[in-house]
Formats: sequence, C-alpha cells, structure tokens
Amino acid sequence: MAGRRGIVTVVGVATGTAAKTLLQLIAAANHAIEVLEVGAGFHGTTNTNEPITVELVRQTTAGTMSSATPVKADDSVADSLDTTAQHTATAEPTTTDVLRAWAVHPQTGLVYQVGPEDAIVVGAGDRVGLRVTAANDVDADAYLVFKE
Repeated sequence: MAGRRGIVTVVGVATGTAAKTLLQLIAAANHAIEVLEVGAGFHGTTNTNEPITVELVRQTTAGTMSSATPVKADDSVADSLDTTAQHTATAEPTTTDVLRAWAVHPQTGLVYQVGPEDAIVVGAGDRVGLRVTAANDVDADAYLVFKE
C-alpha cells in the first residue's frame, strides 16, 4: 500500500438508543485501505449509565448518511486521497462482520491503535464502519485514521 494517510472525524452526534453508524469509510474501487486507529468519545453525564458498545464493522451498503471529507494527515503530500466517507446514519447500512468490539463508559472514550500484526484491511470498493449502540442517548465524537 502507498503511504498516504487520512483522517475522517465527526463531532457531537447523538447516539440514540439503537445501533448507529457514526462513520463509514469507502475504499476506492482500485485499491484497498488499512485502518490504523479508531477513536470515540462520549459526552455522558450520568456515571451509572450502562457502557456503550463500540464496534468496527464491515458494511456492504451505504445506508443513509451525510457525506464526510477525509483529510490528509500530511498536507505536504501532493496526491489527493481516493477514499471517501460518510457520517451519522439515519438509516443503518447492512453490517456483515464485527471486526472489533469494545464496551466504553459513556463518560469516557476509546482510542485503539491497530498493531502491525493485527492489520484491518478494507478491500477495494469495500466499506468499514464505526458503529455504536447505547442504552442512553449521549453525544459522541469519533474518528478513523487510515492508510491508502
């Protein structure tokens, strides 16, 4: 894979109380991408609320979401990113596989850096999403770092 790195973020999304995809990366049709880091933080105010399930998932459809623009991690690289993204699902995409899952307290967050032996590769034209399921509605911030 080439060395272009990108980041896509979303801030202040209400989780609701059903599964919600916060972010989705779509690899370009001609090359795969590798997920390098996953982050999610929550704005919960009640310390007794149940943990939020955070999942990195393979998805086969777009669902209904708003467009998000990935940015280059290194703006000195002249090439543009080919990967596209979406955020804040109002109709959930079809999920096929859960790649990673975490239980995260709603007053905290998660940063997961993928180790070199644990590569998460998204095939050409395929999709990966960051999905949350919360028992209590809280606002969430999230990001994905990837390499093309």
